[in-house]
Amino acid sequence: MSANEVLKEAILPLANWYNQKGIEEVAINEPGVVWLRERGRLESPWTKQADPKLTQSYLMDILHIIANVNELPFDPANGIPTVYASLPGEHRFSAIAGKNVNASSDNPEGGIAIAIRVKDADAHFDFKNYGLIKGEALREITQKTKKLSDDPYTRLMQLIRDGENILISGATATGKTTFLNNILKLLNPNMRIITIEDTRELNVPQANKVNITLSRTQQTNIFSYKDVIDLVVRMSPDSIMGGEISTDNAQAVWELMNTGHSHFYATIHADSAEQAYLSFIDRILHVFPNLDQKRTMEQMRKSLHVVQIGREGGLRQITEII
Repeated sequence: MSANEVLKEAILPLANWYNQKGIEEVAINEPGVVWLRERGRLESPWTKQADPKLTQSYLMDILHIIANVNELPFDPANGIPTVYASLPGEHRFSAIAGKNVNASSDNPEGGIAIAIRVKDADAHFDFKNYGLIKGEALREITQKTKKLSDDPYTRLMQLIRDGENILISGATATGKTTFLNNILKLLNPNMRIITIEDTRELNVPQANKVNITLSRTQQTNIFSYKDVIDLVVRMSPDSIMGGEISTDNAQAVWELMNTGHSHFYATIHADSAEQAYLSFIDRILHVFPNLDQKRTMEQMRKSLHVVQIGREGGLRQITEII
């Protein structure tokens, strides 16, 4: 039996899901659970299904088989923890395993996250599938707020509802992460959330989630923030949550904010909203010294809002929302 025949046989439990009619994408964030995104479904496009055959052992074996067939390096502990390949049928396969994904105190060795983008070669193309119908106006997918409210509370709710990128800024111990965790509770429970942190601090209530971790002190494999960008854009997130912006991740965070994804949130250490922009740029400059600072500042002001938190004694206070 050839290597490709072995692969076709091995992936049958996965193929049973992505070969179903109308399925656009299959995501696996943990063993035994499959998330299916159906083509053309506007409300709650992701549906959750149980599959006990997809054990941790089986999924890890699949990653090794796919890597071997495609002659790809794969070593979650000491080498490259990701696998990108094309499955039989030209379905796009992206995966990560090990401590960089879904690691927790209950699962210190880490987990597995897989995304399979289905290629439906037999699908009948119709412009109607893209909302293009003769004699009808184009439909706006997201109705943006034309004018933000002067009321700070309403303004923040508008930004969250519209899926705007938000940077939560404040000094040490102002409660930036706590504030971000509470924003998460306001988001649609059906959203697919991907978090990127150096230490797990975000508590995501949404069930469809992937937690990516890049430890500053315990990294043993070959996985950088550049690799994070390549991975995340293949995982079809509805929202990306970043941890504290640092010199290590600033450039990657800024790139991800400009990939067209909405609902991007991160935190930064700064004493004012204006200083938050300057601090963000300063951190990018550490790894990208030729950055056009003026142009980047203009882009940030257009695409990134800042919620500034101040502290006086035991009182935490929102001081700016811009």
